Amino acid sequence: MILELEDVYYRYKKNSPYILNGVTYGFDKGKLYAIMGESGSGKTTLISVIAALDRPTGGRICYGGEDIAGLNADAYRARCVSVIFQGYNLLYNYTARDNITTVLNVSGYRGDYGRRAEELLGEVDISAEKRGYVVQNLSGGEQQRVAIARAVAANSEVILADEPTGNLDRTNGERVMEIFKGLMQKYGKCVIIVTHSDLIAAYADCVLKIEGGKIK
Repeated sequence: MILELEDVYYRYKKNSPYILNGVTYGFDKGKLYAIMGESGSGKTTLISVIAALDRPTGGRICYGGEDIAGLNADAYRARCVSVIFQGYNLLYNYTARDNITTVLNVSGYRGDYGRRAEELLGEVDISAEKRGYVVQNLSGGEQQRVAIARAVAANSEVILADEPTGNLDRTNGERVMEIFKGLMQKYGKCVIIVTHSDLIAAYADCVLKIEGGKIK
């Protein structure tokens, strides 16, 4: 298991209800997981605690057998876990290419940044011309594909995504999921997507449900 959740609890403040209520589950590399649940079920909270954006109220989250509570959160997100947000969170005044080279630099990539950026953007079907476009001038589907390339550029073993097709039409959603599936298989990533979309579930190796603050 690359990632293990052991009896994880989370609530926003003392005496408030638990959003996560004893989540226990293990995730493997080379698989795409869809975690489904209704709004307010704790899906996004789960992503936040796995990414060390929030600390669990109780329990442990282990990456490669090590409790992430003992790791530097910024280094953990830079090298171990990448997050793809529904709003993309790209550097919007940078080109698609520069978004990728920036992450390659931060993650400590030792090769040619420009060449690797070209390879990754090609793998997510961004044309050679549009790789030089400022990101805010790309379509929503193109921005989401740049966000996927950026996550792969970080060379993290785990990729987390929060409703990655939520802002896309079905055609672009299917295209994004085909890319996710292909990259997962090529690079052996553990991909965890939280969603309410049956489209995403159809591409997943494992479909899980979060109800009552637990994975079932």
